[in-house]
Amino acid sequence: MNAVLDLLLDIFRQPAIIVALISLIGLAVQRKHFSDVLKGTVRTLVGFLVLAAGAGVIVGSLSFFGDMFQHAFNVQGVVPNNEAIVGQVLLDYGSAAALIFFFGMIVNIALAATTRFKFIYLSGHVAFYMAAMIAVIFGVAGFEPWAVVLWGSLAQGLYMTLSPAIVQPYMRKVTGTDDVALGHTGGAGIALSGLVATLTRGKGTSKSTEEIVVPKGLGFLRDTTVIVAVSMAIIYLIVGAFAGAAYIETELSGGQNFIVFLLMQAATFSAGVFIILAGVRVVLAEIIPAFKGISDRLVKDAKPALDVPVTFTFAPNAVLIGFISSFVGGIIGMVAMIFMGTAVIVPGVIAHFMTGAASGVIGNAAGGRRGAVLGAFSNGIAITFLPLLLLPVLGEIGFANSTFSDADYGVVGLFFGWLSVGGGQIAVIAGIILSIAATFVVTFAMRGRDARKAAAQAEESASSESVDA
Repeated sequence: MNAVLDLLLDIFRQPAIIVALISLIGLAVQRKHFSDVLKGTVRTLVGFLVLAAGAGVIVGSLSFFGDMFQHAFNVQGVVPNNEAIVGQVLLDYGSAAALIFFFGMIVNIALAATTRFKFIYLSGHVAFYMAAMIAVIFGVAGFEPWAVVLWGSLAQGLYMTLSPAIVQPYMRKVTGTDDVALGHTGGAGIALSGLVATLTRGKGTSKSTEEIVVPKGLGFLRDTTVIVAVSMAIIYLIVGAFAGAAYIETELSGGQNFIVFLLMQAATFSAGVFIILAGVRVVLAEIIPAFKGISDRLVKDAKPALDVPVTFTFAPNAVLIGFISSFVGGIIGMVAMIFMGTAVIVPGVIAHFMTGAASGVIGNAAGGRRGAVLGAFSNGIAITFLPLLLLPVLGEIGFANSTFSDADYGVVGLFFGWLSVGGGQIAVIAGIILSIAATFVVTFAMRGRDARKAAAQAEESASSESVDA
């Protein structure tokens, strides 16, 4: 039994396999030819691996930047890094986290099938991180191990269903369709960026980041790969100057000249972005047609909720603008914490790139260039202060030198953590039950509204035909 559970967990921890299985099932239920099913499944798997490889290239480049930044400005504190904190969590809560993750996926499918929120959360890696945090919160609240899994799975499934729904109004602006959703633990911060962009866009139509006018002599900057490489080279060289050649060549580059090393890291970052964009194109081309089969047969009108890079192809300039704006928000938040005398949250470069880039794309769609800057900046502030507020509800894990990085961890963790502090286990259980009930109430209300609207349109059409007769 343990071997089977381990196999299932190994499968569902791999987002590439999850997405490929979705493609396989979707094409199979549409009764496509074997060759089409095989081709679509393999292309989806490979496309997602290409996407993941690009993300890995970027993470590797940014890890050097993060070390350099901390040394350059002598900043020590709590570093938001999901991989680091989850590694610590799994020592004590590994089994509970795995079971919450697995059963949470089943709850997600059940809620998508029975409510208005037709989103299937396919970003398995970040969903697993969320399951790990929920296991900690419920464990600190004093739940028995079986209750941690039971109530944690319901909380996990509820989160996986509702998180994409919060971002979807803005995703529709980005993609121009309702075919794909965003499934990532930065969803709350990314939705906040859309809201801020909407509130600050002013009157008239705001110019898009993709309409930035480049002088003829700088025409090479119209190429996304070039502009990302050049911009990152400038940023790396500035921070590298503060860090010092000796530190870089001794600790980071293995003796390579620091300027050559920094330029290569900037180019590597740009290569990672290029790889991600290529992978996203392949995945979208395969997963959306395949997903139609699942929505038709299993969950009517279901939408796949995919990782943040799915947004990058729609506004490449906004990706870079969003990253920089979010990171600036993180630096300002860090400085504020130093003066406030609280624990200091050091900007997590990877989190600011992934969620900041998506926030820039969402902000641009909702409010143009200004929206991209201000929206991503607001995300940067959110993912700086939410981890600070989250620390006290994580028990002993909260005293570690790393914490969860994205906005959703703060929102979900604080919701259940404060319920636990205020009313104990009963309050946590009541919060879950009421949230699920509210989801169904909203579903019934929206279905009633749609029915009334359809009836009114039918009546208006009948009346119009009568007058014409």
